[in-house]
Amino acid sequence: MSFPKEFLWGGATAANQCEGGYQEGNRGLANVDVIPAGKDRMDICLGKKQMLEPDKEHDYPAMQGIDMYHHYKEDIAMFAEMGFKVFRLSIAWSRIFPKGDELEPNEEGLKFYDDIFKECLKYGIEPLVTITHFDCPMHLIKEYGGWKNRKLIDFYERLVRVLFTRYKGIVKYWITFNEINMILHLPFMAAGLVFEEGENQKQAKYQAAHNELVASAMAVRIGHEIDKDNQIGCMLAAGKTYAYSCDPKDVFKAMEKDRENYLFIDVQARGEYPAYAKKMFEKEQIKIDITDADEKLLKENTADFVSFSYYSSRCASTDPEIDTTAGNAFATVRNPYLKASEWGWQIDPLGLRITMNELYDRYQKPLFIVENGLGAVDEPDENGYVEDDYRIEYHREHIKAMKAAIEEDGVELMGYTSWGRIDLVSAGTGEMKKRYGYVYVDRDNEGNGTLKRTPKDSFYWYKKAIASDGEDLSDN
Repeated sequence: MSFPKEFLWGGATAANQCEGGYQEGNRGLANVDVIPAGKDRMDICLGKKQMLEPDKEHDYPAMQGIDMYHHYKEDIAMFAEMGFKVFRLSIAWSRIFPKGDELEPNEEGLKFYDDIFKECLKYGIEPLVTITHFDCPMHLIKEYGGWKNRKLIDFYERLVRVLFTRYKGIVKYWITFNEINMILHLPFMAAGLVFEEGENQKQAKYQAAHNELVASAMAVRIGHEIDKDNQIGCMLAAGKTYAYSCDPKDVFKAMEKDRENYLFIDVQARGEYPAYAKKMFEKEQIKIDITDADEKLLKENTADFVSFSYYSSRCASTDPEIDTTAGNAFATVRNPYLKASEWGWQIDPLGLRITMNELYDRYQKPLFIVENGLGAVDEPDENGYVEDDYRIEYHREHIKAMKAAIEEDGVELMGYTSWGRIDLVSAGTGEMKKRYGYVYVDRDNEGNGTLKRTPKDSFYWYKKAIASDGEDLSDN
């Protein structure tokens, strides 16, 4: 079989990278708003440096994004022109509950997403909604310590009840937490964690992750209670880790790196912590507050599907002399068999097929690729048009790998929402020049530009690919 007829083709965004309008509609301040571009960005993402309020010395690109808050009708019309069957977007938590702990939601925020979903459905586009794509209201961080505090489970429960009730019959595809494993790598960005002097950071990260896992299981339970047709997925930042050599020590290290990424999805998809995680907690003297009620909830409310981002594979070695390179917040050993992007991310379409097979073998649940793309510097002509043959080539080869995984390996794949269907602010660097979209947005790293949207060459290529259900991947 080729791609199934019901296959969901589309693209993905995140509120904190494109929405903007951070002071409109009674929206509250969130962690993602106060992560600046520039030299301090990584230390703040890591929780090493505190940034709890914006200052005048830094630029905060998420506050404006690409101003989709005011451009959503134009943007969704362009997605419809490409033939999107699905649009993955995220909810800004602080737009629904500005402080996060209110008893009643902000109607203006709900109305904004009413309008977004209405616009999607007008064109026959299914919304795929990420409930939390790193957003955490700043009040919850200052007052409660972010996801380190179990009270956030209650606040998250309040959020999901509102969303599932309000959008019953409108949204049926949901993801609870974006890239939940990123909490280990970018703890402030991913979960609002700020560390105090002498705090056991590893303990704090895993406790915060556990609280998110419980919240996720609760969301699955509530979502199914409110609407039995809801499909609620989990998500990880995925990418197979290869051993650099056939030295068993390298092979074992690669296995450990994969387990680090799979740990939380093992819980969300299987319903319990795996044996290797319990042994790791014991060895590292990590004591997680896990109640009997938590274990019951996790066991009885596993995810309906496993979604993931894939940009590159990874590589591991025990030899400290081997060069490393970048990749979606994961430093990795440089693979000599692969080319890399301008930002050092290794390009590996076959790695996507390998990753799909490993995930499907491991979980036996439908998969959904919800992020995949190439960050590159685009050079528009005088009319704003970009000939991005490098992006076309990247997507072509990854779609071929998806097709092979379906046809030859029997992997069950629900859909593909490439990242990002329009240029937006890079989560990793805070830049605009690192572009992923099929649509060029006139905005630079300093926030200058008209915000004019212009289709790139890849726009028309992806339109053709969707129309042919992935059969016509030829150049324009």
